[in-house]
Amino acid sequence: MASGSSSSFYGSRSRSIPSSPPPVKCFHDEIAPLRIVKFHGSTQGKRFYGCPYWPRMCGHFKWADEVNEVKELQFMLFEKDTAISELQYEKECLEESMKKLKEKNLKLEDDVNELALENAVRFESMECVKADKKLVFAMLLSWIFFCCCVVDK
Repeated sequence: MASGSSSSFYGSRSRSIPSSPPPVKCFHDEIAPLRIVKFHGSTQGKRFYGCPYWPRMCGHFKWADEVNEVKELQFMLFEKDTAISELQYEKECLEESMKKLKEKNLKLEDDVNELALENAVRFESMECVKADKKLVFAMLLSWIFFCCCVVDK
């Protein structure tokens, strides 16, 4: 599946797969030996973990195949935890990228607003220049008309 270690922005996390499974222990906190059912019946030959102090035992009993199932489930849980850690790291990376993109978007919006303001100022100054040109043209025409009127008389 995925790698056993990952790191985040705030430190690092690592996990390792245990090199060997922990031994099965009885209620005396002693390692329970693996035994085989010797009595005739449906369970003959089946393996189990029992108390090492048999027959004076603490009552601990577990079928060997149940222990393997537990170990398989523990490993599956470990894989799921690893996947969750990797997804959390990916989420943190995406959140950081999203934060940077939002900052960039705000800067671009500010730049657009500045350019719109500059364009409005330029448009206004162009309108003033246009009005000034019309005024100069009107004055020129009026002087020409005035000169024509004065010269005719």
